[in-house]
Amino acid sequence: MALINTNVTTSTANVYASSGNSVVSVAYFCNNTEGSSVTFNLWAVPAGDSADDVNQIYQNVQIAEGDTFVVDMEKLVLGDDDSLQANASGNIAATISYVGI
Repeated sequence: MALINTNVTTSTANVYASSGNSVVSVAYFCNNTEGSSVTFNLWAVPAGDSADDVNQIYQNVQIAEGDTFVVDMEKLVLGDDDSLQANASGNIAATISYVGI
């Protein structure tokens, strides 16, 4: 398994992009820098597509100040150049655990 860390901001951007086939096993979204609650959105985006209503998997999830939201029940199998994209109402940290297959 490997880890990737990134900042999530108000702009929708990749938090993980698959190189080859991979499985995302856990995603952590940490509100450790904002002074109040934030909300975030997450999309599972097929290669060549963009984040939109069709591929949104979490919408307006609230994370309290100093708290972490863990996505660990769903295991996402991603193909080459598929991605997880996110944005938030403030700055939060994302850590993605994945394995190539």
